[in-house]
Amino acid sequence: QVQLVESGGGSVQAGGSLRLSCAASGLTLSTYFVGWFRQTPGKEREGVARFSRITPWYADSVKGRFTVSQDNAKNTLYLQMNDLKPEDTAVYYCAADPSLGVLSRNSARYWGQGTQVTVSS
Repeated sequence: QVQLVESGGGSVQAGGSLRLSCAASGLTLSTYFVGWFRQTPGKEREGVARFSRITPWYADSVKGRFTVSQDNAKNTLYLQMNDLKPEDTAVYYCAADPSLGVLSRNSARYWGQGTQVTVSS
């Protein structure tokens, strides 16, 4: 059974940092395309970052502030979030799919349950 379990969310003040983790079981993350997404009530889910050892992708809104990384030994995906802003408040999800095209369309075969990030001004 495939499971993606996010952790590390919480409440911080603007300018603060958080590191999200996504621990995978039942699949090997290094054999999938993986990324982070976020969603707020009433808005569509948006891609935040996709991992690549060569050229990771970031949404314009988080470039220079967020860093995606992966530890293959721990089968875990991370999202380091620095200089957080109130507009970063959302539920953050990790996801994995065999297709980069699917992931880039904000869809995926496997999703985590999400972790809440709240940034206050």
